[in-house]
Amino acid sequence: MQDPNEDTEWNDILRKKGILPPKENLEEQERAKEEEQLAILQKSLVKTYENMTLEELEENEDEFNEEDEKAIEMYRQQRLAEMKAAQMKNKFGEVLEISGKDYVQEVTKAGKGIWVVLHLYKQGIPLCALINQHISGLARKFRDVKFIKAISTTCIPNYPDKNLPTIFVYLEGDIRSQFIGPLVFGGMNLTRDELEWKISESGAIKTDLEENPRKQIQDQLMSSIRACVPARGESDSEDD
Repeated sequence: MQDPNEDTEWNDILRKKGILPPKENLEEQERAKEEEQLAILQKSLVKTYENMTLEELEENEDEFNEEDEKAIEMYRQQRLAEMKAAQMKNKFGEVLEISGKDYVQEVTKAGKGIWVVLHLYKQGIPLCALINQHISGLARKFRDVKFIKAISTTCIPNYPDKNLPTIFVYLEGDIRSQFIGPLVFGGMNLTRDELEWKISESGAIKTDLEENPRKQIQDQLMSSIRACVPARGESDSEDD
């Protein structure tokens, strides 16, 4: 079969009759087709990069040309940054017990951008035990934050028991917030969500709670009180 793109007398006659499209249109169509195929190929190569691990990229780097290598290097740097971010996000995950001699290393020198939540406690104080339970759960939830605990007098000699429990929040060694004494925590009714909200107000953690859980309890309490107190008109009628 004769190629319709060839410059032959017969093809010229067919073009004049409108049977074949003009040659310019054919060239444009061919060029568009080639560009489309190239775009599909490039997209396929990018997809190949995305599906490869860093080790696989290194093993196959001889198969790529100069342009591919530039794209691969950009992608490698992106993957390294993502891995570093993931490592930072999952850096901790549990509560570390320290004493006074560890304070400088674990708090003051915690590192750039590292939030530290320190709970000072003492054995035999129920609210301290409750908060230790809560921060264990928070440490697993917020793995990019360093949660630590210490018996109060090992960090601060003669620290008064009346100030327990105490939570200090640090960023890069600087204290950003403090919660001192049982009244601040609301006693033994303290829930983990309430503690999470309280610490989130310091900026140390990014909570997914939409509002202060304590507010919900307060609203429910006020509603119960209003339901139990008779309206003024009803009270006056009973007096009559």
